[in-house]
Amino acid sequence: MNEIDLKTKIEGLEKAIQEHKADASRYEDQLKQTAKQLKDLHKPELTPTQMDDVYETIEKAVDEYDFSDTDNFEIEYGIDYDGKVNCESHEFINESDLVQMIVDKVCTLFKEVEELDTTEDDNHKSVE
Repeated sequence: MNEIDLKTKIEGLEKAIQEHKADASRYEDQLKQTAKQLKDLHKPELTPTQMDDVYETIEKAVDEYDFSDTDNFEIEYGIDYDGKVNCESHEFINESDLVQMIVDKVCTLFKEVEELDTTEDDNHKSVE
Protein backbone atom coordinates (compact mmCIF):
# COMPACT_ATOMS: atom_id res chain seq x y z
CA MET A 1 0.00 0.00 0.00
CA ASN A 2 1.15 3.46 -0.72
CA GLU A 3 0.57 6.69 1.20
CA ILE A 4 -2.58 7.68 -0.74
CA ASP A 5 -4.17 4.27 -0.18
CA LEU A 6 -3.41 4.43 3.54
CA LYS A 7 -4.85 7.96 3.86
CA THR A 8 -7.97 6.86 1.99
CA LYS A 9 -8.32 3.83 4.25
CA ILE A 10 -7.92 6.03 7.36
CA GLU A 11 -10.60 8.42 6.09
CA GLY A 12 -12.93 5.50 5.41
CA LEU A 13 -12.35 4.05 8.88
CA GLU A 14 -12.94 7.42 10.52
CA LYS A 15 -16.18 7.79 8.57
CA ALA A 16 -17.27 4.28 9.59
CA ILE A 17 -16.48 5.07 13.24
CA GLN A 18 -18.57 8.25 13.08
CA GLU A 19 -21.51 6.37 11.55
CA HIS A 20 -21.32 3.69 14.24
CA LYS A 21 -21.13 6.34 16.96
CA ALA A 22 -24.35 7.84 15.60
CA ASP A 23 -25.96 4.38 15.64
CA ALA A 24 -24.67 3.72 19.15
CA SER A 25 -26.05 7.07 20.28
CA ARG A 26 -29.48 6.20 18.86
CA TYR A 27 -29.38 2.81 20.61
CA GLU A 28 -28.37 4.46 23.89
CA ASP A 29 -31.30 6.87 23.59
CA GLN A 30 -33.67 3.97 22.86
CA LEU A 31 -32.21 2.03 25.80
CA LYS A 32 -32.77 4.96 28.19
CA GLN A 33 -36.31 5.46 26.91
CA THR A 34 -37.15 1.75 27.22
CA ALA A 35 -35.63 1.54 30.71
CA LYS A 36 -37.77 4.52 31.77
CA GLN A 37 -40.86 2.84 30.29
CA LEU A 38 -40.08 -0.33 32.27
CA LYS A 39 -39.60 1.69 35.44
CA ASP A 40 -42.91 3.51 34.86
CA LEU A 41 -44.84 0.40 33.76
CA HIS A 42 -46.48 -0.41 37.09
CA LYS A 43 -46.76 3.11 38.44
CA PRO A 44 -50.29 4.32 39.04
CA GLU A 45 -51.39 6.91 36.53
CA LEU A 46 -52.37 10.41 37.62
CA THR A 47 -54.06 13.14 35.69
CA PRO A 48 -52.52 16.63 35.61
CA THR A 49 -55.22 17.74 38.07
CA GLN A 50 -54.27 14.94 40.45
CA MET A 51 -50.59 15.86 40.14
CA ASP A 52 -51.51 19.44 41.03
CA ASP A 53 -53.40 18.15 44.07
CA VAL A 54 -50.34 16.18 45.21
CA TYR A 55 -48.10 19.21 44.74
CA GLU A 56 -50.47 21.52 46.62
CA THR A 57 -50.86 19.00 49.44
CA ILE A 58 -47.10 18.68 49.90
CA GLU A 59 -46.73 22.46 49.75
CA LYS A 60 -49.44 22.83 52.41
CA ALA A 61 -47.77 20.27 54.68
CA VAL A 62 -44.41 22.05 54.43
CA ASP A 63 -46.09 25.41 55.07
CA GLU A 64 -47.75 24.01 58.20
CA TYR A 65 -44.50 22.62 59.60
CA ASP A 66 -43.08 24.76 62.40
CA PHE A 67 -39.57 25.61 61.25
CA SER A 68 -39.32 28.26 63.96
CA ASP A 69 -39.35 25.61 66.70
CA THR A 70 -35.74 25.52 67.87
CA ASP A 71 -36.18 21.93 69.09
CA ASN A 72 -36.19 20.90 65.43
CA PHE A 73 -32.58 22.03 65.08
CA GLU A 74 -29.25 21.19 66.61
CA ILE A 75 -27.51 24.53 67.09
CA GLU A 76 -23.89 25.20 67.97
CA TYR A 77 -23.18 28.63 69.37
CA GLY A 78 -19.94 30.54 69.47
CA ILE A 79 -18.62 33.81 70.80
CA ASP A 80 -17.12 36.43 68.51
CA TYR A 81 -14.04 38.40 69.46
CA ASP A 82 -16.25 41.34 70.38
CA GLY A 83 -18.19 39.19 72.88
CA LYS A 84 -21.28 38.66 70.75
CA VAL A 85 -22.90 35.22 70.72
CA ASN A 86 -23.48 33.81 67.24
CA CYS A 87 -24.77 30.63 65.67
CA GLU A 88 -21.78 28.82 64.23
CA SER A 89 -23.82 25.99 62.75
CA HIS A 90 -27.30 24.57 62.76
CA GLU A 91 -28.67 21.27 61.52
CA PHE A 92 -32.26 20.24 60.90
CA ILE A 93 -32.71 17.09 62.99
CA ASN A 94 -36.44 16.33 62.78
CA GLU A 95 -36.71 15.52 59.09
CA SER A 96 -38.57 12.31 59.89
CA ASP A 97 -41.37 14.37 61.48
CA LEU A 98 -41.60 16.54 58.37
CA VAL A 99 -41.60 13.49 56.09
CA GLN A 100 -44.33 11.83 58.17
CA MET A 101 -46.43 14.99 58.05
CA ILE A 102 -46.11 15.13 54.26
CA VAL A 103 -46.89 11.43 53.86
CA ASP A 104 -49.97 11.77 56.08
CA LYS A 105 -51.24 14.69 54.00
CA VAL A 106 -50.58 12.98 50.66
CA CYS A 107 -52.19 9.74 51.83
CA THR A 108 -55.44 11.60 52.42
CA LEU A 109 -55.64 12.08 48.65
CA PHE A 110 -55.79 8.35 47.97
CA LYS A 111 -57.81 5.33 48.97
CA GLU A 112 -55.74 2.37 50.04
CA VAL A 113 -56.80 -0.99 48.66
CA GLU A 114 -55.62 -4.44 49.51
CA GLU A 115 -53.14 -6.00 47.14
CA LEU A 116 -54.22 -9.14 45.38
CA ASP A 117 -52.13 -12.15 46.32
CA THR A 118 -51.03 -13.41 42.91
CA THR A 119 -49.62 -16.64 44.36
CA GLU A 120 -53.12 -17.68 45.50
CA ASP A 121 -54.55 -16.87 42.08
CA ASP A 122 -51.87 -18.98 40.42
CA ASN A 123 -52.58 -21.89 42.77
CA HIS A 124 -56.31 -21.71 42.09
CA LYS A 125 -55.73 -21.69 38.35
CA SER A 126 -53.56 -24.77 38.48
CA VAL A 127 -56.13 -26.69 40.56
CA GLU A 128 -59.03 -25.84 38.25
